[in-house]
Amino acid sequence: MLTTKVFIKKNKIGNFLKHIREHYLRNDLLCGIKECECCDASESILSTTYKNKSTLYKFNHFLVFDTNVILDQMDLLEESTISNVIILNTVIEEVQHRSLPIYKRLISIVENSSRMFYVFANNFHVDCHLPAKEGESPNDYNDRRIRKACKWYMGHAPFASFVLITDDVENRRLAQDEGLLCCSMEEYISHVENSKDLQDKLARLDYHFQGDKEDVFPLHLSTVEIHHRIKDNKLHQGTYRASRDNFLEGYVNVEGFEDPVIVQGRSGQNRAVDGDVVAVEIFNKGEWISPSELILEDEGAVESGVEEVIKKENELKSTEGKKIEDVKPTGRVVGIIRRKWRQYCGILQQDGDDSKIYHLFVPSDKKVPKIRIETRQGAFLKTQKIIVSIDTWPRHSRYPNGHFVRALGKIGDQVTENEVVLLEHDVPHSQFSEEVLKCLPKLPWVITDEDEAARVDLRHIDICSVDPPGCTDIDDALHCRELEDGTLEVGVHIADVSHFIRPGTALDIEAASRATTVYLVNKRIDMVPDLLSSNLCSLRGGEERFAFSCVWKMDRDANILSVKCHKSIIRSRKAMTYEEAQITIDDQSKNDSIAQSLRNLNMLAKILKRRRLERGALVLASPEVKIHMDSETMEPLDVEVKKLFETNSMVEEFMLLANISVAEIILESFPDCAMLRRHPEPPATNFEPLVKAGRHLGFEIKVDCGKNLALSLDAAVKKDNLYLNTMLRILATRCMLQAVYFPSGVYQKSDYFHYGLAVPLYTHFTSPIRRYADIIVHRLLAVTVGSDATYPDLLNKEKSSRLCQNLNYRNRMAQYAGRASVAFNTHLFFRGKIQDEEGYVLYVRKNAIQILIPKYGLECTLYLAQKGKTSAFFAYSEDQQTQTCGDIVLHAFDPVTVRLSLDSNNIQHEKFALQLVHPYVEGFSVPPLSSVSKRKGEEEVKVVSVDKKKKRRNKKS
Repeated sequence: MLTTKVFIKKNKIGNFLKHIREHYLRNDLLCGIKECECCDASESILSTTYKNKSTLYKFNHFLVFDTNVILDQMDLLEESTISNVIILNTVIEEVQHRSLPIYKRLISIVENSSRMFYVFANNFHVDCHLPAKEGESPNDYNDRRIRKACKWYMGHAPFASFVLITDDVENRRLAQDEGLLCCSMEEYISHVENSKDLQDKLARLDYHFQGDKEDVFPLHLSTVEIHHRIKDNKLHQGTYRASRDNFLEGYVNVEGFEDPVIVQGRSGQNRAVDGDVVAVEIFNKGEWISPSELILEDEGAVESGVEEVIKKENELKSTEGKKIEDVKPTGRVVGIIRRKWRQYCGILQQDGDDSKIYHLFVPSDKKVPKIRIETRQGAFLKTQKIIVSIDTWPRHSRYPNGHFVRALGKIGDQVTENEVVLLEHDVPHSQFSEEVLKCLPKLPWVITDEDEAARVDLRHIDICSVDPPGCTDIDDALHCRELEDGTLEVGVHIADVSHFIRPGTALDIEAASRATTVYLVNKRIDMVPDLLSSNLCSLRGGEERFAFSCVWKMDRDANILSVKCHKSIIRSRKAMTYEEAQITIDDQSKNDSIAQSLRNLNMLAKILKRRRLERGALVLASPEVKIHMDSETMEPLDVEVKKLFETNSMVEEFMLLANISVAEIILESFPDCAMLRRHPEPPATNFEPLVKAGRHLGFEIKVDCGKNLALSLDAAVKKDNLYLNTMLRILATRCMLQAVYFPSGVYQKSDYFHYGLAVPLYTHFTSPIRRYADIIVHRLLAVTVGSDATYPDLLNKEKSSRLCQNLNYRNRMAQYAGRASVAFNTHLFFRGKIQDEEGYVLYVRKNAIQILIPKYGLECTLYLAQKGKTSAFFAYSEDQQTQTCGDIVLHAFDPVTVRLSLDSNNIQHEKFALQLVHPYVEGFSVPPLSSVSKRKGEEEVKVVSVDKKKKRRNKKS
């Protein structure tokens, strides 16, 4: 049956256009119930024999959910208690339109046949189809279609019972009037036996907490009002970012403003959560302020009112800076355009009564506010790391309201903490599915005659790999040999992962989703299964492997005479560590082909690096640390900054050269869809902290171009402070923007530039085992050299752009996850330890100094006063950026000695507690541990002497 709708529209020039929409209806759609004699039971998954868990209805029944139940209660629907469910197509379409993440979770449940969720295409069934009424809202129309489908099921299968679950009071009233069984989700779940855990997972959208007595926040503007005001340029749209150090301050990144807009206090932030897209009203310039330098933490309890917040706000206002040159755009959030709430990891606040049902959840991410939840498992959950979702944030509630999702494990457990790191940084880490594993090659894997015919055989060349110790996913190998004409042949050989991962397969889709391998301290989350990452694709010593080779002909001055790329077969002679390769180069008694190859590579790399730096490439710094683990207990044994050798730089230079050469080749063949990587030049304002720090030290840091910045950093050296230059480079690193992937067709060629490397064109080709971008580049290069065929998605600019967005996001999250893992294990190492360490002042703040401890790569805060108060010992100079106590003046980059210990009072946010040892300030500093130990030793000797005298007297008596 066909239904037709005709729409008449008037266009801009006054002509009327007729649009015809056809909708096909069927009468042969199956109900999905096995016991139905009218429908084919072979495709049915629902059954009247299934015993529902809720006793609200004493008979077996099928459940039908409306759209809002799916959107709000997905955490409950994922519980196995909920089964025998009819999901209407009307609901699926609306969920997909309103929330893609929830839609994906719903489809995941539907595809699991054991859950017994059946999709019924009610809007295509001749007896369930309903036309919309004139003036009817989309919500009312969908509710009416859901009720109609329920009535059809009652007539079609009179031997069964059907219950509509809806939290909409009016929809329940109408359903009851029409003779349908219906209830709310809370009613249904409350009648499940032992439902304590399930009731905790209920999303409660109508919280009535007894502590909520007054309005805490201003009203939000309506969506319509926000739209009109943005259109009239009275409001601006942007993404809200919360401060990690000050719970009463945040920023909104608004297009058209060079600096983020500051929002402070309750009225300024107005219930925005980090990541939300908000509407912000910008104040007049006379009301702009500078960012606060205070550190303020929310110490509120579940019952506390707004008084504490008002006190903190007053504290903040009393320290506001008003220097004209430092003020930034300031405003307030007036409405939420789109919420970006997600599931959050953390713990329950430890104070308070375990027996009460209301508790405060403290997220691991300090940028997220505390969340109030209702649970009857307080005593148990206080021992656990848990996941919580936000439901609502009404204006009368100091905190957002949410619900418990699940427990991850005991607080402090290393496995649990790894899980938290992965979840908090949205790292896909589930086991590879059977569908993905089916795409892997069968063992034993052998090279066929067909493979040999399609590739260049390089197994006779002495190739070796150079990697960190313990590396099993070896992406790259190198060789260098002298040719008959005296020139050098240099080859970079990269694992040919694209041979095993074919476009469009389940393995390819999974790798594209994961985008990158994530490295934690004691765990690696692979982008591709272990059979590929650590075996068939890894260029292990002595084993034949497929590679994609980039080979240059060079003179001894590192000038490139020619370049060619081709697929190859190689056999690496040796897999070496950076240290082993360095020893081989330095040991003049070694003159075999590998040693000579490494020496020539090192010689060429030094020339390449010198030229790169002359072009203006930056040598930046970041304190990377290595944590040594006990192989049995997996406890951290030691923490140290990674040691670098010349061979690290050697490998880096040839990887950079390969990436540049391949970028030039693929761009020439694919001018609109080459996968490239750009590093935008930072705005001048980003460099303000670096320029200011240099000026205080007597150096002029020029930031007008990358080359001048590089020269300025090279010149900023002091003989009496050898670490100063490194610290300036660490500061410079923090001024940079993120490098990002992009398809070539979306930017002008002038925007392809990579600022950090000072090259006009760059890509990633050299790590396809751990980066999906490199797999795409391999496919593009394979098409270019005639080794493979193209496919539609490879040439689709829109799909390439979406892929790049995911790659950039996953890459950023992987970096953050790695740092969080290092931070946790560093804390674990320092538990129970107290030691004096040398450090350097990194920043001078109003009530604190931030100190870098190079030995451990730690950046810690030494408070000079209680938070929000003035120091009794030090005087702060904002102009000079110094802290002074008598003759002692602390500047940025000054060397200091501090006592380092771990403060575990807040088990959610452990932090290092610092005390000043040197320079010594009477009444503030502490004596060195060595002198304390010496005094303790002297006291012990005296005690022993006294004891001996007593014993002698006792013997005489």
